Amino acid sequence: MLVGAHVSTAGGLVEAHGRGKEIGCRAIQVFNQSPRMWRPTSWKDDDIAGFRRLMQRGPIRSVTIHAVYLINCASSDREIRSKSLASLTHALRMGDAIGADGVVLHPGSAVKDAKHGAMRRAGEAFADALSESEGCRLLLEDTAGGGTTLGRSFDELAELISLGGADERLGICLDSCHLLASGFDVRTIEGLTATIDECAGKVGLDRLACLHVNDSKTPLGSNSDRHAPVGTGELGTRGCAAFLSEPRFEGLPVLFEGPGFDGGAVGAKDITRMKQLRQNGLRARRRHG
Repeated sequence: MLVGAHVSTAGGLVEAHGRGKEIGCRAIQVFNQSPRMWRPTSWKDDDIAGFRRLMQRGPIRSVTIHAVYLINCASSDREIRSKSLASLTHALRMGDAIGADGVVLHPGSAVKDAKHGAMRRAGEAFADALSESEGCRLLLEDTAGGGTTLGRSFDELAELISLGGADERLGICLDSCHLLASGFDVRTIEGLTATIDECAGKVGLDRLACLHVNDSKTPLGSNSDRHAPVGTGELGTRGCAAFLSEPRFEGLPVLFEGPGFDGGAVGAKDITRMKQLRQNGLRARRRHG
């Protein structure tokens, strides 16, 4: 398991790598542009080259891009759909450029439209964006289930993948906070095991490429996406330890998005705590048999 965090790209990719290394990451997640603006930005060629050299040396072994929050591939509004497709395509191309393991995307929202049409539009946009990029994977993130958001269940994620053409580059990213908020009781080893069994049966674990370990400020089934520092929320130390030690997650990047213990960006204390909880979880699993 590659324990890591979301890090800032202020100053460029090389600086982002340095931030990740400084706090003890083996995986990092970045935004490829301002998460709340449509205006695309591109990293400079020398920054990309320097970053890729650093990635070859380690200790960081994985980078993922999180697509901007404004994207709604399910929208029926032509302008929003056009901007969403352009932004998603740009993110995938940047992923190709930096050797990212994937672009993590919130699947979208139906807003006031019928769910079936929204799902179909989202799938079409995913397929179009993949056709305009080379090899970077598109990873649909499960949602907390608020409002008319798509991707709140494994059935919906599987349908979105099918509507996107079932391309081998289409995968998923599971967020522990979102799972709890959408009604999956992942606070124990047993509960998480049952949840991942369902994921395996309905989506397939070959589609699982990235994980977000965020604790939740709100309880099971709240449909509210409010992160808490690892081990301090409704998942607690037991739930986070279970998530960080799940054997079917081995080899994957598991990323904490924050806020950290200090209330801001993820720091070394947060990464150390993740690693401690992972060891606690592994010990619990050995005792569990």
